[in-house]
Amino acid sequence: MGTHYGLTVLLGVALLLSAVKCDVNCKGVDGHPGEAGRDGLAGMKGQKGEPVVRVDGPMDPSVLLRLKGERGNPGPQGPIGPKGFRGELGPAGVAGQPGPPGPAGINIDSGQSSSSQEPYAAFSVKRTDTRYPSFNQKITYQTAVINTNNDFDISTGIFTCRIPGFYYFNFHSFAKVSICLGLVRDGEGEGENPVFCDENTRNNDQVLSGGAVLELRARQKVWLESYRGKSADLQIQKSSDAQDNREKLIIFNGFLIFSNSA
Repeated sequence: MGTHYGLTVLLGVALLLSAVKCDVNCKGVDGHPGEAGRDGLAGMKGQKGEPVVRVDGPMDPSVLLRLKGERGNPGPQGPIGPKGFRGELGPAGVAGQPGPPGPAGINIDSGQSSSSQEPYAAFSVKRTDTRYPSFNQKITYQTAVINTNNDFDISTGIFTCRIPGFYYFNFHSFAKVSICLGLVRDGEGEGENPVFCDENTRNNDQVLSGGAVLELRARQKVWLESYRGKSADLQIQKSSDAQDNREKLIIFNGFLIFSNSA
């Protein structure tokens, strides 16, 4: 049976060759390009090249490194950098040489004053008597704190002007009852002198203050008095106020602002 199978194969091949007839010019179809192959292995390092050649001959590489080109144009100014830290204070410098002497002074009055001493007058007196000062009477005082030239008489309560000019007078009173005080300058008519009042309806400690600038002639007199109006509707003090013996204080001050005795 094996012989029979072999004969069959040979017969088939003979028939195939007889069916395909091709002369010497018979050519098959070109195949498609294959896929790119993988990269090859890295090659060996090449040999050192020749030095650069200039027009006038070769140049050593070390010489090329030392060559300097032409200076270029200045570039634009850059931005200002941040302010640096403040340095430490340096040591003090050497003292300078003394300056030259100044010009000689002018002797005006051989050491004597060319103007007379300015006149002055001032007083400050204090009343500590607890009795209520009598109505429409001059107020007297127990203590003179300041009394230049004894222009003020504390026993009468009168200031007598020695230097004509402008004076400032003021007072401060402390009491638990109503009180009115008038600043009187002699020679003035009724109602022309300033009066200051404080109505005390609560029997609490209260302070009354007042002041004025007055022009005085020589020997003119000024005083402070306890004032009470003649009309009942103008009287703020009650009859009981005059009987009050609780603590009281009156301070009277005055001084010359400037004289007019030219």
